[in-house]
Formats: sequence, structure tokens, C-alpha cells
Amino acid sequence: MKERFQVNPDAHSRRERQILDALYKRGEASAREISEEFSEPEALDSIRVILGALEKKGVVKHRVDGKRFIYKPARPADRARRSAWSRLTATFFEGSPSKAILGMIDLSGDRLSDDDFQRLSEWVTQQARVRRKKRSG
Repeated sequence: MKERFQVNPDAHSRRERQILDALYKRGEASAREISEEFSEPEALDSIRVILGALEKKGVVKHRVDGKRFIYKPARPADRARRSAWSRLTATFFEGSPSKAILGMIDLSGDRLSDDDFQRLSEWVTQQARVRRKKRSG
């Protein structure tokens, strides 16, 4: 029986990741728009090839606009964000969301604004209330 090679849609080269980041940032874009965003017009052909490879992996899809292919991510940003967060947490924080959050806060150091700190405090307080209700109810 012949073994089938399965492509991991989350395994990307550095350049694929850059292109995906540009697509998530813009929502959708042509290969030319991506090359312009990178300030690399000479990379247009390689960007087209990479977009084709990403489409074969099922990571991006395209629509036709005249003679242009307009690409966009196949997964909504919130799903991609959750997947990336899960991989990051599993890889660097022993699968612990609290370790990941504390690590991110620690990395931000003094850059954590008062507003961000307040939002975090309110979120923690709200989550504590929800947990108490679940335990007592």
C-alpha cells in the first residue's frame, strides 16, 4: 500500500508566513499588492508561485478580478489566531494558557498601558465571578 503524504496546513516557510500575515492584515490582496507591501517588486513572480502553493495547501483561496487573482486567507482570522495561540502555548509554555499569558505580560514590561492593565484586571475579576458561580451553582 502506498503511503500518502499529508501536508500540514499550519507548517509554513518564513516567506509563506510573511505572505499570510500580509493577507490577514489586508483582508485580501493580489500578488502585486503583496510585493508592493514588501517593497520588493522583483519578488512578484516568486510571490505568485508561493500563493499557488498556499492555495494547494488549502490555506488561501482566490477570486478573479479582470486579469488579476485576488487572494485571501481560507480561514477566518479568529480561527487562525486560536490555532496559532494553541501551537505557541503548546510549544513554549507546556500547554498552559496562564503561563503563556504571564509570559506575554512579562515580555511587555513597562509597555503595558494603564488601559491594558485595567482591561486585564477586569477580565480576571469577571472570570473569577464566573468560576465562583459554577462552583456554587
